[in-house]
Order: sequence, then C-alpha cells, then structure tokens
Amino acid sequence: MRALVFSAYELDNEVMTSISQSEFRNHQSDYIAAAQRSPVEITARGTNRRAVIVSPEFYDRAIEALENQIDIEGAKTARQEERISHDELMMELDR
Repeated sequence: MRALVFSAYELDNEVMTSISQSEFRNHQSDYIAAAQRSPVEITARGTNRRAVIVSPEFYDRAIEALENQIDIEGAKTARQEERISHDELMMELDR
C-alpha cells in the first residue's frame, strides 16, 4: 500500500488514516485491507468527511455498543415510570 496519509487521528489506540476520494478510487483494495486494521476516512476536497471504512469486527463492536447504550437508556426510563403492584397488574390483565 502506498504510504500516502494526509492525517491521522487517535481512536482508542487505533490510528485512523485519512485519504481523498481520488486516492481511494485509485487504491481501493489497499485501503479496504488497511481498514481491517484501523478505520480509513475518505474526504472530499481534503476537508469534508464523506465516508469511513471499518472492518466488520469494528462495525459489529460499534453496533453492539450503540445497542447497549439504547438498553441502558431504556432501563433508566423504565425505572422512572409509575410502578404498579403485581395484584394491580393481574386485575388489569383480567379485564
């Protein structure tokens, strides 16, 4: 892979490579391979982030973290809701 990196960012001990769209077009397979080790950011005109390529494992960890956060927020909301006793619930369900 060509060592053409415009900038790098620390991401939980991972370095994210940042490349232009044209550089990605010219060396797609190299950057897809690089994304298996750390994220690759694709920019337009050197500044606008257009996409980030990550490994399937990175993606799966990110989705799992988001789902966990949603579960945590849901549990927090549920704890704040009005509580009813078991007997009240059973009466309501027997209607």
